[in-house]
Amino acid sequence: MKIKFWGVRGSLPSPGPSTVRYGGNTTCIEVRTDNNDLIILDGGTGIFALAQTLLREMPISAHIFNTHSHWDHIQGLPFFIPIFIPGNKIKLYSSFDPVSGEGPERIMNVQMQYSYFPVREAEMKSRIEYLVAMPNESMEAHGATVTPVLLNHPVINLGYRIDCNGKSAFFTGDHEPHTNIYDPGDDGYAEYQSLIEEQRQSIVDALRGVDVLIADCAYTKEEYPAKKGWGHGTFDTSIELALAVGARVLYCTHHEPTRSDDDLEKVFAEALARHADAVDKLDIRLAREGDEIVF
Repeated sequence: MKIKFWGVRGSLPSPGPSTVRYGGNTTCIEVRTDNNDLIILDGGTGIFALAQTLLREMPISAHIFNTHSHWDHIQGLPFFIPIFIPGNKIKLYSSFDPVSGEGPERIMNVQMQYSYFPVREAEMKSRIEYLVAMPNESMEAHGATVTPVLLNHPVINLGYRIDCNGKSAFFTGDHEPHTNIYDPGDDGYAEYQSLIEEQRQSIVDALRGVDVLIADCAYTKEEYPAKKGWGHGTFDTSIELALAVGARVLYCTHHEPTRSDDDLEKVFAEALARHADAVDKLDIRLAREGDEIVF
């Protein structure tokens, strides 16, 4: 299996000299099976650069798994050139939205309304299918098994586990560890804490034994209290999750858009220092646009 990062920033594209080393595009990850079949995780702005490379492979068959519908994870999809080319086959997976009552088709038809985008959805000439992904219901994609896992974010967010020929990877999308809404001593504290522990354990069980974990590390431990409830993790919580599931490699991603490359390396080093005992058990890396891992 091969993984390549095409976008690693969160919330907002942040191109410029201060982000040139790690990249300014928002989330997009290319996964290739051992047979070189194509799976794409999220369609942030990084998917545009991926699309340029795919033009050399026409026609293509791609499975795109969208974690959730926030802009930084979908805004590149209308610029994914293969959707406009006849002969290409695209399957777009995402959750069902209980608010709108729609599935992944909404990701495209809202963005491609003519008042927002100059090319109409009707002009997509590829064969495109919209499929609803359901938590814990595995799907086959090019011989790989893809299993959605419900995580914690202000909208429905599905992380995806990919298993292929004995190798596995998991991408969280955006995920904030569950916390108790009650204070210790409140009437509802114990019951809610039990529910949280159950949710945490279900996530650990779903991720257990993955080779590569790609996780939301938007904030530092010090920043998190002011960002609580925004739906993002920290370097520390992602390291703890990686250790709990027995991952071999952790890629920290969804880099804060206001953080320069120098600042990113600084806070990453500080997190590693706090978890010095984990370095022998876990390979911890900063996700970088253009980086590839083959395993």
